[in-house]
Amino acid sequence: MPQLKITYFDTHGGRAEPVRLALAIGNIAFDDHRFSYPEFGEVRKNTPFGQVPTLEVDGVQVTQCDSMLRYAGQLAGLYPNDAYQALLCDEVMYVVEEAGVKMGPTYRMAGEEQKAARLALVNGSIPVYLRWLEKQLLAHGGEYFADNRLTVADLKVFIDVRTLNSGRLDHVPTDLVEQVAPALNAHAKRIGEHPAVVAYYAKFAK
Repeated sequence: MPQLKITYFDTHGGRAEPVRLALAIGNIAFDDHRFSYPEFGEVRKNTPFGQVPTLEVDGVQVTQCDSMLRYAGQLAGLYPNDAYQALLCDEVMYVVEEAGVKMGPTYRMAGEEQKAARLALVNGSIPVYLRWLEKQLLAHGGEYFADNRLTVADLKVFIDVRTLNSGRLDHVPTDLVEQVAPALNAHAKRIGEHPAVVAYYAKFAK
């Protein structure tokens, strides 16, 4: 097994969290290098694009969170072998990432600017993404997004829904998912009850 190191913020959420979860579910050892937000300025100096997460595989640094997640999924047995099911898995992952890209700039805003930007998303693109994800989930049986089993697509959606529900995003109603796509909350509850997920969050409880 390769030597793995994930570098990302010390937080429960964000782009590295599905990767961490995939490796934890697969019982794959990795160096979980977490750092605080004030340390980011120094950490980013050692990354190709001034961004995190990064994944080191036997000392080789890799970027791009969905590439990392697909790799972690393959190591952990959480990525489809069938080409079509892999396509469905990737589609879901990229849709969640696209939604995250729209939210990203609001983290650098404050006050009325942030409020206006986030309300525009709440009343615009976020419900579109959530309804599409719910439709995909239900179209594939209602439990998983691809391959009729747990895959990294489920983990990616789980973290996104968990974040939207958390109350940590100012101006994003905590009942938005329930109002727009309740099946995603039921899905997140099932994923959150997976024994390895429960153990992971117990270990890193804050």
